[in-house]
Amino acid sequence: MVLSLLFKPKELVAVIRLMREAKRRGVEIDQLPPDVVAAHVLPKTHPERYGLVPDAEVTSTSPIEDLALAAVKDDVRAGNWENAADLVTATLGDWDRRQRVVWALADLAAKDDTWMSAWQAARPGDPHWVVVHAMSLVALAWDIRGSAVASETTREQFEGFHRVLFEAREAATVAAAVLPEDPTPWNTTLTLARGLQMPHDEFRAVWAELIARDPLHHNGHQQALQYWCRKWRGSDELALEFALEAAAKSPKFLAWPLQAAYEAQDDEMWRAPSVVASLDALLDRLADEGADTYALRDDRGYAAFALMQLQRFEEAVGQFRALGALADAGPWDYYEEPRITFLAQRGVAVQKMAKGKGVKAPVR
Repeated sequence: MVLSLLFKPKELVAVIRLMREAKRRGVEIDQLPPDVVAAHVLPKTHPERYGLVPDAEVTSTSPIEDLALAAVKDDVRAGNWENAADLVTATLGDWDRRQRVVWALADLAAKDDTWMSAWQAARPGDPHWVVVHAMSLVALAWDIRGSAVASETTREQFEGFHRVLFEAREAATVAAAVLPEDPTPWNTTLTLARGLQMPHDEFRAVWAELIARDPLHHNGHQQALQYWCRKWRGSDELALEFALEAAAKSPKFLAWPLQAAYEAQDDEMWRAPSVVASLDALLDRLADEGADTYALRDDRGYAAFALMQLQRFEEAVGQFRALGALADAGPWDYYEEPRITFLAQRGVAVQKMAKGKGVKAPVR
């Protein structure tokens, strides 16, 4: 974040101050704590004047929304598997929650699968174990690869990554066979499709299996949108086409075209009539909803970001006001420092609005 400011002349004074602070502390400039950087580079505003929470109260830590899952995760960390197995079984039919539970437990299993082995030994042939196991292999594969760019990833990491992804796909096939009504194994296959560079026709076949079981599977649509993005196996046009089709199916997917525009990193796409129409429809929907869940904060975050791109700063401030102190969702969570990114965007929105800049809210 700091070095990028070196290419912005208006921020040169802040960078000089940061260099002095780094020298005083005996560290490199990019080793300064995020809050120190924020104090020098964030827009100077008085958020309380606009009904916004103070900067110091903003956090990127999500509140616990699923108490049962949180308790089960604590059990698993202590080596106990029974409650985890029972919770996974209980989610059958509640597909979006099942996906969240399975993914959370799979992530833990990728780090330490001792409790999974105990579960398998105590309940051999449990189909729910197979579902979690398949997803845990996807998590393990990504842990092996790491988050570095391809040029900084070793051959051994790539080999391990692909080997475990193939194992995950085989496990997901087994899971789909033992629980044929469950969309979760099909979503596991969608999730690993990017890593295996799955061809379009093959991906569409997996997608058809998923939506046949749950036409509005939230995470499934999210995985598919990523697949159709230019950075993976699609293009900006294919991603937007998919997102618009999803938005037409359900109001809960109205933010998908905004995510497609965000992924495209193309100013023109933000101004596309279909994207603007999706944004306005999303704003109408959000008017009657709060920000009590991660999904709602995700939608509001993308709405705020889109409004910033369209210079509708007053409306953007309204979304930041609704988000309150939570900077835990998209698009802020794409960044290394979500809280600072949130505060930076919020500060710009406030400054622009206070100066009367931007486009006035349309009458809807």
